[in-house]
Amino acid sequence: MSSFTEFCRYITASPRTLAEQVVDRVLAKIDQDIPADERLRAVDMYEELLGYLGETMGNEADLEVPDALIEWSKQNAEMQVSSGGKISEIVVRYPPTRVVMAELFTELSIKSGLSLEENALVIKRINTLLDVSLNETFFAFERLQEKYEAEMQSEMIALSAPVVPVADDVVVLPLIGYLDSYRVNHILTNVIPRVAEMDVNHVITDFSGVLTIDDQTAEAIHHIGSMLSLMGIHVVVAGLRPDLVQTIVQSGIQLASTDAYATVKQALESLEKIES
Repeated sequence: MSSFTEFCRYITASPRTLAEQVVDRVLAKIDQDIPADERLRAVDMYEELLGYLGETMGNEADLEVPDALIEWSKQNAEMQVSSGGKISEIVVRYPPTRVVMAELFTELSIKSGLSLEENALVIKRINTLLDVSLNETFFAFERLQEKYEAEMQSEMIALSAPVVPVADDVVVLPLIGYLDSYRVNHILTNVIPRVAEMDVNHVITDFSGVLTIDDQTAEAIHHIGSMLSLMGIHVVVAGLRPDLVQTIVQSGIQLASTDAYATVKQALESLEKIES
């Protein structure tokens, strides 16, 4: 029986022991403590990976990647996204992992009497699997990060334009933050229908929390006011700072016919006089 066959059989028969050595050596190199459950997951994954490595080492045609490696890579990415961590915190573990595995398997190759070519084959296969793991981690992190950012953006958009009832027939629409196209679209498709269902006579659009707007947004805001007016709702503007007024005027939108007040309080007082 050849030395290489014996080597592969040893790897296949001792994956758990080797997996624990890999994980502990890597942690020692990067001087990093990880939770016990995370270490156990890493050992489990490397156990399956090394068992697969021993079984397929002599078959170059069989280069499928173990499902455990892909799943582990995705889970690492998911943990980073959910905790607000950076992908770099995972990536920095790969170089020492390559070094540790190269050192460990070179030691085993020497003990088994493998040739330089056979040792090179082992290291090449290990690097291929680590490359796949790194790629899967990157791809999963990007997908999850984009999804997370989209969800956060949706939440922020919803919070940026709440509808606040202040009287039986009056609601305040406080606009908060940057009014970009996403938030304007949210107001058009979600907020306006909600206001229509509330059966109110007046809407106070409060701009005091708006950081800045551009010409395109100013035009969209004009459309929002026009939609409310067409539904028979009286639109009152409050909290427009001079810089916002300047942007709106420069966009060609006329505010002369719109009831405007410095504060929401002043707007409410005016509506109370109208109602009385």
